[in-house]
Amino acid sequence: MSPRDQLTDALYGLGWGTVKKLPEPVAVRLGRSIADLVWKQRGKGVQRLESNYARVVPDASPERLAELSRAGMRSYLRYWMESFRLPAWSAERIKGGFDPKDVHYLTDGIASDQGVILALPHMANWDLAGAWVTTKLETPFTTVAERLKPETLYDRFVAYREGLGMEVLPHSGGTAFGTLARRLRDGGLVCLVAERDLSSSGVEVEFFGEATRMPAGPALLAQQTGALLLPVTLWYDESPVMQGRVHPPVEVPETGSRAEKTSVMTQALADAFATGIADHPEDWHMLQRLWLKDLDPAKKPPAPEKGTS
Repeated sequence: MSPRDQLTDALYGLGWGTVKKLPEPVAVRLGRSIADLVWKQRGKGVQRLESNYARVVPDASPERLAELSRAGMRSYLRYWMESFRLPAWSAERIKGGFDPKDVHYLTDGIASDQGVILALPHMANWDLAGAWVTTKLETPFTTVAERLKPETLYDRFVAYREGLGMEVLPHSGGTAFGTLARRLRDGGLVCLVAERDLSSSGVEVEFFGEATRMPAGPALLAQQTGALLLPVTLWYDESPVMQGRVHPPVEVPETGSRAEKTSVMTQALADAFATGIADHPEDWHMLQRLWLKDLDPAKKPPAPEKGTS
């Protein structure tokens, strides 16, 4: 493990080991202080966040975008402070920490035993929403996690989420889709963060007026298994209780090829995500490139020459 990887792993370990022991008001103030410090430094992440917000709020002045990025960093650090502390929360604290609207779409889907896919963007605290599902609704679910480096950090995230009642599958390895499909055919619940996939396998959609790519997985799983596909958006208000909305189901089109159906369904997901993000842009934690126009061709690795590997 490189020194940088060792430092990264140690910092996350410190967060889970120390922050969860702090009194909640202290943790809140600490998170806000860190957020303001990072925001003032205006590093690449903050600049990218601001650039992404400019797509969401196209008529915003530079001053308004700066306000949004500051609020966005505070929301992002609130996510981390809550996540570090979640393992120490009581069941009652978790049950009272989230207040989703239109949750009947989810509970009716669970009761139907047809399988349910929840698809979310990176908004507010998706880990808290998951803990609420496993605790309040007493429904376990399966999710997918990207393999992080160092491996010990990935192991920390898996252990953390499994401790909240989630089954966590690695994104790489090629077996996740089949396992998710089996869980859904058995009437289970699957939760996927689903607004960014810039690989060649991503589905191109229009998002706030410009092209990007989103994962095909949620739409393909719904087609293959007959499971209900529900978009979910999350946000914070001034209270300690996170807010959210379960949107109406994304229907499988009656006609068209599999690729055409996947395109239509993924666009419907993008539209639902855009509705929630437009209402609460500061709670969308997208500190990375998202739109295809922002990808720099000069930074892409060159294609290998013939005779090389």
